[in-house]
Amino acid sequence: MTRRRPRTADITPSPARLLGSLRDVGYDFVTAIADLVDNSIAAGARRVAVEISCDDGPARVVVADNGSGMTRARLGEALRLGSIREYESDDLGKFGLGLKTASLSQCRRLTVVTRHSPSYYRVAGATLDIDAVATSNRWRLSEDTSEVADSEAACWLVGGTGTVVIWEKLDRLVADDGLLGGWDRRRLRSMADSARAHLAMVFHRFIEGVPGRPRLRLVVNGKKVHAWNPFAPSERHTRVLPEQGFELDAPEGSATVRVRGHVLPPRDLFSSQEAFESLSGPRKWNRQQGFYIYRNDRLIQSGGWSGMRAADEHTKLARVSVDFPSALDELFKVNIAKMRVAIPSRLRTLLERAVLDIVKAAQSAYRGDLKVVRPEAGGGPRAEHSRAVPAPAYGEFMIALRAAAMATGDGKALSRIFARLKKEDPELAVMAGLAVERAAGGSKKRRATPEVG
Repeated sequence: MTRRRPRTADITPSPARLLGSLRDVGYDFVTAIADLVDNSIAAGARRVAVEISCDDGPARVVVADNGSGMTRARLGEALRLGSIREYESDDLGKFGLGLKTASLSQCRRLTVVTRHSPSYYRVAGATLDIDAVATSNRWRLSEDTSEVADSEAACWLVGGTGTVVIWEKLDRLVADDGLLGGWDRRRLRSMADSARAHLAMVFHRFIEGVPGRPRLRLVVNGKKVHAWNPFAPSERHTRVLPEQGFELDAPEGSATVRVRGHVLPPRDLFSSQEAFESLSGPRKWNRQQGFYIYRNDRLIQSGGWSGMRAADEHTKLARVSVDFPSALDELFKVNIAKMRVAIPSRLRTLLERAVLDIVKAAQSAYRGDLKVVRPEAGGGPRAEHSRAVPAPAYGEFMIALRAAAMATGDGKALSRIFARLKKEDPELAVMAGLAVERAAGGSKKRRATPEVG
């Protein structure tokens, strides 16, 4: 008996419906702009300019870089959903969707113009228009670019290689696609400010300089973006705790997650009130405490304890950098918009002790264990800030000691040593941040730095 060949059916998705759905994968305006900057960095750009039109013409957004540009064939592939390309281990991209989904989440017409040759001016351009796709219900790119796109290309690409991305039909940003009214202009100016602040945070390492990459210059509406480093490295009284490495199994072997605690100074030890306000961050002090999670030096999560503890006024000075490579993307569950990650359960267990140490150090700083030297009455100008040495010195030493014990597998031995120390030298144990019970009049009285809930 001859077995009949199984029948198959073509279930190619409807282009019009799929594009409509992809507009809502989770981007907002600033994260969509950041995704385009990822592409520019991957192309080796040293300069990226973002222009958000706030004049009386049709609304548009332009993101231009001086990276390596693309050939015509490469441009067509870049505008394919799920583009086919090999990602390097330090690439910021991941799914082959970012340029399209980020752009179309904010506009209905996306145009890309690019120059690949440094020796002569020849550009390639293509447009993906949602309305045209909806009309034909076919995946079609057009090489007919608008006058706006041609003008922008001539402006940005005449000096050398690069890529210009133009968003038009900004139905998600302004009331309509006609001339901008006063409300629209104010909204776009506000969005330019928000984009500048977001890019300053997400790409602060690239702006400051990452080994092996060109330093990045970012400009939004003509204003240079200055790096916002959440760890206040220029502040004299910032405490940087020892880095710890945690090895996790990955699909292709294993990779290391690097964790480092930072304790920012309390208000009166900052160099200025302006510096203190600036370091409060976009969401302000209490909500900016916690984990700052980086993938290949690009910030994805800025603040929050990822469910490991609650935000607390007394720990608002604690910020923890967590660096993971792209090899661990599956474990960290990076989403398409690169806005969210999840700390793997195995890493959560390993982080508990480290987080506790960092939180104790932050509580100590908040309580005022870092003292301010003030002048005597009538003694002239205010003296310079300085640290109270004992508590921070012991705290940093104890954190380093715990990290070393974990790395060498001697954690249990260290616990026994701590128990002996608390018994034989309670005062030293208290300075080191260890809970101590002392006998007083036949009863036990607890002396310790506050425990963390």
